[in-house]
Amino acid sequence: MIYTVTYRGPFGFIKPWTAVRDELTFSQQFLTPSIIEGMRQKLQVDTIVRHKLRFTKFSKQQEQTRPKLIKKWGKNFSIIERGLMIEPALILGFKSREDAQKAFEQHLCLCRNEDIVLPDSQRGIKEVSDAAFDEISGFELEFTDSEEGFMVGYNRFNDFEPMYGSLEITEGAIKNEIL
Repeated sequence: MIYTVTYRGPFGFIKPWTAVRDELTFSQQFLTPSIIEGMRQKLQVDTIVRHKLRFTKFSKQQEQTRPKLIKKWGKNFSIIERGLMIEPALILGFKSREDAQKAFEQHLCLCRNEDIVLPDSQRGIKEVSDAAFDEISGFELEFTDSEEGFMVGYNRFNDFEPMYGSLEITEGAIKNEIL
């Protein structure tokens, strides 16, 4: 059995992105192994065994960027467009009810400190089978240890080793995507 906690935000948050800031293709609606590991450490749980991420739509947002090494203000700025997830829902699965309870009592940030999601108090902690978790709407990256999947980035918690995965998308992951 899997013990689930659902996190929601009544606002939007900036989606995870690739190293090249994939602002035009919106190809990364999944959470990498290092993002899940960061959540595990923040929640102080033994393991997060499964996860699903879904949202209502994307809103295009512009951001001004500047390389860190450039010291002169007004020089070398660029504008990028990124997708903001509207009404996000993140479902985390745990091996034990104790870990789920720890997670249920905390908030999470996804990729940036201002992108806070809170436990859904109306849903509480749910106990589901692996098969029932498979049916939950959303994006889930199944982690692999080899190049059997596709490369999803570099693990900042493990000497920047390449990370691989296989993306599972369940119906209803996005209700209305705007590109």
